[in-house]
Amino acid sequence: MTEPKNKPSTEAQAKTTSSVPPTLDSNEQIKELFTLTSRIAQELERSRISQYTELLYRPWKLIGLNLLSGAARGVGIAIGFTFFAATIIYLLQMLGALNLPIVGDYIADIVRIVQRQLELNTY
Repeated sequence: MTEPKNKPSTEAQAKTTSSVPPTLDSNEQIKELFTLTSRIAQELERSRISQYTELLYRPWKLIGLNLLSGAARGVGIAIGFTFFAATIIYLLQMLGALNLPIVGDYIADIVRIVQRQLELNTY
C-alpha cells in the first residue's frame, strides 16, 4: 500500500540521473583543463597583474609613480577649475553690462556681501 521509506521515488531518481554530467575520458578532461588554464592565463595577461606585482617589489618606483600621477591630477583640476571660473566670471560680466534689473541687483548684492566679508576678516 505504501512505499517503503528506504526506496526512493521514481521522480527523485529521474532528477538525480538527469543532473549528473556525462563522464569524460582522461584525454577530454586534460583538453578541457588545458583550455580553462589557457583562458585564465590570457585574462591575467590582459589585467597586467605581472606589472603590478613587479611594482610591489619596487616600492620607491610605486611611490614615484603615485606622486607623478597625483601631481598630474592636481594640475589638471587646477586648469579645469580656472577655465570654469573664468567662464562664469565672463558670463557674469556680460550679464552685469546688460543692466538687467533683477540680475544686476543680484550681482550687486553678491559684491556687497563679498566686500563686507573682506572688511570683517582681517587675518
